[in-house]
Amino acid sequence: MKDVRIVFMGTPEIAVESLRQIIQQGYTVSSVVTAADKPAGRGLKMHESAVKQFAVQNNIPVLQPENLSEAGFIERLIEISPDLIIVVAFKKIPDEVLSLAKLGAFNLHASLLPQYRGAAPINWAIINGETQTGMTTFLLNSRIDAGDILLKRQFDIPSSWNASDLLDHMKIVGAEMVTETILMLSEGRSKPLIQDNLTPDHYVLKKAPKIFREHCKIDWSLEAHQIHNLIRGLSRKPGAYTELISPEDSIHEMKILTSEYYEDNLDHQIGNIETDNRNFIRIHCTNGFIGIKELQLSGKKLMSVEELLRGFKLNNLWHIR
Repeated sequence: MKDVRIVFMGTPEIAVESLRQIIQQGYTVSSVVTAADKPAGRGLKMHESAVKQFAVQNNIPVLQPENLSEAGFIERLIEISPDLIIVVAFKKIPDEVLSLAKLGAFNLHASLLPQYRGAAPINWAIINGETQTGMTTFLLNSRIDAGDILLKRQFDIPSSWNASDLLDHMKIVGAEMVTETILMLSEGRSKPLIQDNLTPDHYVLKKAPKIFREHCKIDWSLEAHQIHNLIRGLSRKPGAYTELISPEDSIHEMKILTSEYYEDNLDHQIGNIETDNRNFIRIHCTNGFIGIKELQLSGKKLMSVEELLRGFKLNNLWHIR
């Protein structure tokens, strides 16, 4: 049933692949709803969302309301008369919008709900050292990430992956799930599962709140595997960071994008820097050290540790904070 009228809501790159697959499968996207253009970069040029750029390239009408409850936007949706509203990485949708979709409104979430409800499930799964995760499509209601589940997919997180790698994988898996969910709903084959029935009393739910700067500062008193997972979980954006302090007390903010770690039972001096000034920088933590592989100093390009050490020499007077 390809004659369903779809309104697609999304903003970042992860949503683009789902929109692309919807179009390639022959469905009609009557309109895309995305974030308003915003100034960005040093020149503060107006920046269009990834979803808007794709929609414009494919001649899909774009709506960019500042407020999803504003009368003009609601009236336009009534004119479109959508069968389905599909949401991928967008803001909370008000009930008066959800009610306009004849077959329902559903969201694609980057976790196995009800685990990791929130804005940053990809990051938090890796930060917490998960070895498996997945994706869920679910019907939207007034509660955030709590609607009835339509479809789930589970997969492994390889230890070599960072958040960017997991995101790339989820783009493809998620797009397949979105088109499968459209078919289920349009053919009346869906059998939604109530999330509250999947959470017995002993079930511990992990949250995935939005990532703020305070989440990104490395605490070198943690164990090596915890720091390594933080680095993986924040790479490549926004990036886990630390402060490199010179003998003159000048501060160099340093993002660590790729790392390795080693754990032992020795007594380490937390934050101590070890380097041969050619090939490696190691920073000691509670039970071992973090080996830096890729990094970015504030205002500089991303580089390997070898590139940094060609022109940036360290000694035992430098320290980490």
